[in-house]
Amino acid sequence: MNDSDYMQLALRLAGRGAGWVSPNPMVGAVLVKDGKIIGQGWHEAYGGPHAERNALASCGEDPAGATMYVTLEPCCHQGKQPPCTDAILEAGIRRVVTGSVDPNPLVAGKGIRILREHGMEVTEHVLEEECSRLNEVFFHYIQTKRPFVVMKYAMTLDGKIAAFTGESKWITGEAAREHVHRQRHRYTAIMAGVGTVLADDPLLTCRMPGGKNPVRIICDTGLRTPLTSQAVSTAGQVPTILATCSGDRERWAAYEKAGCRILFVDKKGGHIDLEALMEALGRDGIDSILLEGGGTLNWSALESGIVRKVQAYLAPKLFGGRDARTPVEGDGVPSPSNAFFLKNSTVIRLGEDFLIESEVCPHVHRDH
Repeated sequence: MNDSDYMQLALRLAGRGAGWVSPNPMVGAVLVKDGKIIGQGWHEAYGGPHAERNALASCGEDPAGATMYVTLEPCCHQGKQPPCTDAILEAGIRRVVTGSVDPNPLVAGKGIRILREHGMEVTEHVLEEECSRLNEVFFHYIQTKRPFVVMKYAMTLDGKIAAFTGESKWITGEAAREHVHRQRHRYTAIMAGVGTVLADDPLLTCRMPGGKNPVRIICDTGLRTPLTSQAVSTAGQVPTILATCSGDRERWAAYEKAGCRILFVDKKGGHIDLEALMEALGRDGIDSILLEGGGTLNWSALESGIVRKVQAYLAPKLFGGRDARTPVEGDGVPSPSNAFFLKNSTVIRLGEDFLIESEVCPHVHRDH
């Protein structure tokens, strides 16, 4: 095995932290000595030991003289855990191989520099692209203090998210729906509009065995969410935020009594100012959002520039219907050249369905 092989293993380990380490990064570490793996670990939970210390703790023999493979530059500052650079130096590691540089201003190259200043051999940028992609949420949040927003929808091959009657259960099969619940576990929050709540009364929870529920955010400009809705009636068990432009505190009281948190946001263009909402949620430590809105909210999110990634689940079905709903509605763009362009697309087969995942390019053609 070579450096890339060991780093690939470290990446797989890092992925086990998905959903548990937020707002920290997912990190994996592997220790190799005399061509043999002697220790491995990952950052398992927020506030818990980092990957490097877990890998060292798992060693069955003295790690002195070993090589450590770690997907992210080791931290060098005191946080909830002591610096990993200290543990690496104390263990007598001979060489450290890293994937991506930590963009956190408290680290940002300092961890590598400290190791080199103490005479350690350091090899950087091994599988850097893969390591950085794994932590796209962390990188975005640490640099912008705003949530990383993923717009998710399921549609037929003729672009419909429901039949003309409004019926939408189910467009995709079981494998695709299971994948969605893994995403709900992975991302910190899930966001929908009041229109979706009124039409479908969704629970917006994670049904993955052993998974965690995301924080529920409902964009409700005029505070129309029914008190009898599933989201409100279960707010005592699952954190639920109602983002609204309504300042009527008497109306707030019933929702707050049910366990909801009311987040007042200014209005922009007739609805919630989504950029202001992202600022507020970012201050609350919400680093990522799975947007499961309808066509109206999806258009507003795209137009406001908050969407970073699109997850489109495609089912090999055709619904037809000139009035059947589509994933992105609103006014739309005036011409193809004004489109929201996507890049770096990947395709995953999920049973009979497909997931196309793409990054959103900056929308340079948008008119203001």
